[in-house]
Amino acid sequence: MIGNRILAARECLKRLDAELLLVLNLSNIRYLAGFTGSEGLLLLSPDDGWFLTDSRYTSQAGAEVTGAKVIEFSNRMDTLVELLQQSGATRVAFEAGSTTVAFYQELCARTPGIEYISADTEMVGLRTVKDAGELEILEQVAAIASEALLETVARLKPGMTESEVAWMLEVAMRERGAEGKSFDFIVASGERGALPHGRASEKKLVAGELVTIDYGAIYRGYCSDETVTVCLGQPDPKQREVYETVLAAQWAALEAVHPGLSFRDLDAKARDYIGAKGFGEYFGHGLGHGVGIDIHEHPTASPRSKHVIQEGMVFTIEPGIYIPGWGGVRIEDTVVVEQNCCRPITRVPKELMVL
Repeated sequence: MIGNRILAARECLKRLDAELLLVLNLSNIRYLAGFTGSEGLLLLSPDDGWFLTDSRYTSQAGAEVTGAKVIEFSNRMDTLVELLQQSGATRVAFEAGSTTVAFYQELCARTPGIEYISADTEMVGLRTVKDAGELEILEQVAAIASEALLETVARLKPGMTESEVAWMLEVAMRERGAEGKSFDFIVASGERGALPHGRASEKKLVAGELVTIDYGAIYRGYCSDETVTVCLGQPDPKQREVYETVLAAQWAALEAVHPGLSFRDLDAKARDYIGAKGFGEYFGHGLGHGVGIDIHEHPTASPRSKHVIQEGMVFTIEPGIYIPGWGGVRIEDTVVVEQNCCRPITRVPKELMVL
């Protein structure tokens, strides 16, 4: 699998008319070479590869890295410059978006005969469509998180703090084999539900409130992402109306997914529905984003997106309504695109749970 990924990266070299590809983003390094540590860089030529790391990770890299020679450095820049000079390359593609200005300036100053060009667009494209191995892991991590959520909501009761809910959920995921959480959980109850990124606080849950929980696990290096909104007691008419609006908007988007549809048009399926129901001003963020090694990956579904849906993509569909002074609802599933449709891989039923 990794061999195929490196071949794809080498195709990027051809398209960019470059002699070397310098990979600095650790998620891309993991994807291409298998390394799971926190220090290293990958250099690829059309027929060779070098992975540079320090003494903390030399043994680990020797066991994990595929498709590149492991080189231990004491000074990262010195070793990289030496390799670049030895290669004789005059045009090197690199990840501009993952490079600091200081690193770039020093690299240019020490290798004056090399032209550096951005490979960002090409690198994003490498991970956009998931392979069979990735899909298997993404199914597993979604199952871990969904099962943990169902256990957690069954234990919710008034008087618990949002932070306590977040901790219970994290423990439940760990007990099922998760390596960790894929982001700081959002637990937003009552009026705090109007905060799309309302991280868990010390606010106590109150009977009659809606509670939005946005959560995810990490397993074998891959992330899950899912959001549910539940009600602590019977919902009032407005709570029911807002919830049913968001749910119908999500279904409109889910049913529209097929290869070839633009993400802009997909976003519009949900956004237009929410607008027609009179809540358009309360849905401010994009409809979704890719999920994989990183919790937010390419592609994005928003009114500004310029990309189209492809079979094998994995992304979220997460419309929401957020009303200041009242609260909010978000419903999110992660889906995989199949031949003519999409299939949710997150597993919590999205009909309103009344606790």
